[in-house]
Amino acid sequence: MTVQPVRLFGDPVLTTPAAEVTTFDRELHKLVKDLRDTLHDERGAGLAAPQIGVSLRVFTFHVNDVEGHLVNPVLDFPDEEEQDGPEGCLSIPGLYYDTKRRLNVVAKGYTMHGDPVQVVGTGLLARCLQHETDHLDGVLFIDRLDTQTRKEALRAIRNAEWNNQPGPRVKVSPHPIWGKLG
Repeated sequence: MTVQPVRLFGDPVLTTPAAEVTTFDRELHKLVKDLRDTLHDERGAGLAAPQIGVSLRVFTFHVNDVEGHLVNPVLDFPDEEEQDGPEGCLSIPGLYYDTKRRLNVVAKGYTMHGDPVQVVGTGLLARCLQHETDHLDGVLFIDRLDTQTRKEALRAIRNAEWNNQPGPRVKVSPHPIWGKLG
């Protein structure tokens, strides 16, 4: 098991668009394994490569009984239906805010072996696929909040214990709650 430290809010890798994967090799296989191991250790729903400091378009997910990974994902939305509900992030620990997302999504991409794959999600899985793809675009879930809620979230982040610690912007202890998005 290779668990990597999760980068925290304020680390520039989290707000920088990730590069497309062009080589499907052993290094990519190791990255997917590290993402999977870290996601399980953190007890999250999803984890994107930038969250462990790797600026590549890769993420893993585990929502209910659906587990997998996507390389170079592209999202399609089959309808206009939306959902609004609590969302959190492993890179912004302990904070949750109602966030609007599309209810249904079709994510197309590749496996770590370069094979095409499609994941159809609704509800929490759709939320997770959108959240993780946002990470690959350098977008955090708080960027999707309305102005007042975003101000509240930024104030909470400024006051968070994890944000006032000296040292690198990483978190190394596991999260106690299963289901947080990456």
